[in-house]
Amino acid sequence: MINKQISAREAVKRVKDGDTVMIGGFLAGGHPEHLVNALLNTNSSSGLTIISNDTGTTELSIYQLVKSGRVKHIIASYIGSNPETGRLLMTKEAKVQLFPQGTLAEKIRAGGAGLGGILTPVGIGTVIEEGKQKLKIDQKEYLLELPLKANVALIRANQADETGNLIINGSSRNFNMVMATAADYVIAEVDECVKTGEIDPNHVNVPGIFVDAIVKVG
Repeated sequence: MINKQISAREAVKRVKDGDTVMIGGFLAGGHPEHLVNALLNTNSSSGLTIISNDTGTTELSIYQLVKSGRVKHIIASYIGSNPETGRLLMTKEAKVQLFPQGTLAEKIRAGGAGLGGILTPVGIGTVIEEGKQKLKIDQKEYLLELPLKANVALIRANQADETGNLIINGSSRNFNMVMATAADYVIAEVDECVKTGEIDPNHVNVPGIFVDAIVKVG
């Protein structure tokens, strides 16, 4: 039986220069703090694109990653708690793209599902529609939003078994579940690891087929 458990340092070696990295969580809720710390402190890759609901607060490692100068492109929904991301947006030292939160989630879901994009009325008549294709269906206008995928996803879960089946509790499911489907290599930071078969299949939130590596931190 394959055991996917490895160290954080070993797991983040997968990230290379120029990679796109998805980071789960909503501020501190479900944020893979140890994995981002490992990426920051044991991996020197640069020119990264970060996809995350937000870029955290000054207390979180994702703030330090953004501040490190190694991120060239940020795709997010909310950046109000990270003054460094706001600075980069204003100075254009890095490209910062903002999407409505539901749109961002659906773009990631479309990437994981192999779809060509989604149609949404959100943003019609605002700056959100600039440069995007519009389609009219039943006399209503929609924006075509293209899918998002990543080379690596860093996600957070409460429990995993040896094959990578994950249980994610409560609101920390947020972006962690959908990001697990939309990256070439998925690393899960978990509090507890159990033997294969100990997790009730009815309780699995992310099937192990999506998870490539498990890092136990609890």
